[in-house]
Amino acid sequence: MLADAKALLIGIRCDDPDPSGLVSFSVRRDAPLNSEDHVRIVLGPFLDGRSGYVFAVNPSGARYDALINPGGETEKVEWDGIWEAATQRTASGWSAEIWIPVQTLSFNPDLREWHFNVQRRIQRKLETDRWAFPARQYQVTQTSRAGRLTGLPGFDLGLGLTVRPSITSGGGIPAPDASLNGEFQPSLDVTQRLGANVLASVTTNTDFAETEVDTRRTNLTRFPLFFPEKRTFFLEGDDIFAFGLGLNQDILPYFSRRIGLVGGREVPILGGSKINGRAGHTNFGGLVVGTNDVRGVVDNKALMAVGRVKQNIWRESWVGAIATVGDPLGRSGSWLTGADFTYATSRFRGNKNLLIGGWGLATGRDELGNDATAHGLKIDYPNDLWDIAFTYKRIGRDFEPSLGFVPRPAVHLYNVSVNNRTRLARGPIQQLFHELEPFVATDLSGRWESYRVFFAPINWRFRSGDRFEFNVNPTGERLVEPFEIADGVVIPPGSYHWKRHRLEVGTAQKRRLYSQVTWWFGDFYNGDLNQIIWTGAWNPAPLVTVEFTGERNIGRLESRRFTQTLVGSRLRVNVSPDFSVSSYVQYDTDSDSVGVNTRLRWTFSPAGDLFIVYNHNVRELLQRWRLDSNQLLVKFQYALRY
Repeated sequence: MLADAKALLIGIRCDDPDPSGLVSFSVRRDAPLNSEDHVRIVLGPFLDGRSGYVFAVNPSGARYDALINPGGETEKVEWDGIWEAATQRTASGWSAEIWIPVQTLSFNPDLREWHFNVQRRIQRKLETDRWAFPARQYQVTQTSRAGRLTGLPGFDLGLGLTVRPSITSGGGIPAPDASLNGEFQPSLDVTQRLGANVLASVTTNTDFAETEVDTRRTNLTRFPLFFPEKRTFFLEGDDIFAFGLGLNQDILPYFSRRIGLVGGREVPILGGSKINGRAGHTNFGGLVVGTNDVRGVVDNKALMAVGRVKQNIWRESWVGAIATVGDPLGRSGSWLTGADFTYATSRFRGNKNLLIGGWGLATGRDELGNDATAHGLKIDYPNDLWDIAFTYKRIGRDFEPSLGFVPRPAVHLYNVSVNNRTRLARGPIQQLFHELEPFVATDLSGRWESYRVFFAPINWRFRSGDRFEFNVNPTGERLVEPFEIADGVVIPPGSYHWKRHRLEVGTAQKRRLYSQVTWWFGDFYNGDLNQIIWTGAWNPAPLVTVEFTGERNIGRLESRRFTQTLVGSRLRVNVSPDFSVSSYVQYDTDSDSVGVNTRLRWTFSPAGDLFIVYNHNVRELLQRWRLDSNQLLVKFQYALRY
C-alpha cells in the first residue's frame, strides 16, 4: 500500500504453483468476476462499519467496482468510479496494481485510518482467501469485520470540482413509416466536493445514451416486473438512499426509474441537483429533478424531490427517515414520508450475524384513499451454516407512492426462510444446501390470496464446480377477477392449488464453455406448464465472449394452450479493459420483435469515454419482417477535475 496526497496505490502479488490453471476469461469493465480468479479490495473510508467501496481485478485486467449497501450483505454493482488497474502474469502466478484517486472516494478527512480488507479467489480450487476475519459467516463487504489501513496522510482534493461535459449526436427512425430524425444534444454534469465527505452535483439536459438496454423477460404473474437502475446520475450515493430492512422488490418508497421513464418511454430530464454525504455519524442525501412533457406520454412538466437521512447508532446499527414530493405524471399533492430502524451486529453469541429491523411509510396525493400506509419488520440470522429469516409487510389498499415501486397493494406478506449449508470434508460433493422458504399473502381482512413453499431437498455443489438441484413447490392463488396470463389466455376467478417441480443442472463456470439448464414442470392453475430455461457462456479466448439465454414456456390450460419463447445472445469483443464492443440480440414471441443493441465503449483515459450505440428493432407483420425503429448515437464525455 502506498498513499500520497492525491491517490492510493495498491500492489498485490498472487503466487500460484500452477499458473497455467488460472481461470480468467473477462476483459471488459464491470464483469462480475465471481466465477474467475480475482482479487477484491474493500475500503471503508468512514470507519463506520456500515459503508464502503469495492474494487476488483482479474488476471486479464478486467475491472469491477461497487458501493457497499448498508450492513454489507450486498453491493450496488451499477456504480462506476474513476480508477485504473494493470495486471501481469508471471512464472509464479500473477500480480496486480490498482490506482485509486482520492477524488473518486468520499471519506472522513479527520481519519488517518480506514477499514480495509483484501480477498483472493482461486477459481479452479473453489478457494477464497481473505486477509482479515476469514470466517465463512462474514462477507468481505462487512466492513465492521475488516482490518485497518493505518498511517494515511492528509489528502488533498484540490478544489474538489469535476466538470463533465458530453455531446451526443446521431439520429434514426423512431417508428414505422416515420421520417429520419436527427439529434444533437450537449449536456453537462458538475460535481463539487463540499469537504471530503459531501458531494454536490448538478446535471442539465441529461443524456443517458450509453445506458444498456434492459433484458427482456417473460411474466407469468399478475404483477409488474422489476428492472434495476443503470443510469449514472442516480447511482452516485445510492447506498445512502437505501431504506428499510427486507423490503426487497415488494415495496420501495423511492425507485429512481420513476424519474425520466414513464410506461417504458423516456421522458427528457431538463435538469437536476443532488447532494449526498456523511457528517459525523449522520448520513444524508437529497435529490431534485425536473422533467419535460412528452406528447402522448405525459402532459405536464414535473418537479420531484427526495430526501434521506440516517443516523448511525451503537456499533453497527442505524435509524433513519425518508421523504419524497412530486409526481412524474404531474399529479398534484403527492408526498411520502417514512422512518426505519435496523439493529445490526456481527457479534451475536460471540461471532454470529443478526439483524432486526422495522419501518413505516405513509403517502398521499389528491384523490388518493385513506389507507395509504405501509409497515413491516424483519428478523434475519444470515450465517454460513444456518441462514434463517422472517419478514412481515403490511401494504395499505391506497398505498401508491408516486416515486416508489409497489407491485402489490392491499396485502399482508409473510416470508420465512430456513437454509442450511453443510460442507463435506471428503468425497465428490463439497457442499449440501437444504432450503425451506414458505411465503403467504393475505388480503387486509386476513383471507389468503397467494402461497408458495419453496423446498429444496437436493441442492449439491460438487468439488468440480458443477451443481445439481431438485425442488418441490406447492403453490396457490385465489383470483377475485380474471387474469390474462398470455395473449388471449384468460384464467377465470377462483381458488387454485397446484404443485410444481424444478430440476436444474449447471456446469462449472471455470470452464471455457459452461451452461445451466432449468426445467420447471407440473400443474399450473387449471392445467399444466413446462418451462425450460437455458443460460451459459462460451469464452474461446480473452478477446471474445459469447453469452446466450433462452426460455420456452408451454402451457396447457382449460381455456387454451399457449407457448412463449424468448431468446437472447450477446457477443462481446474485448480488445482491452478500456476498449470493448458488445452486441445484444433479443427476440420474444409476445412482442414478435427482434431487438439489437450494439455498443462500443472506448475509455481513452480514466476520465474520458467515447460511446457508439446502435439500436435496431424489427417486427413481424403479415409474415414479413419490417423496420420498427432504429437509432445510431455517438456520445463523447470527459471529466475535468480541479
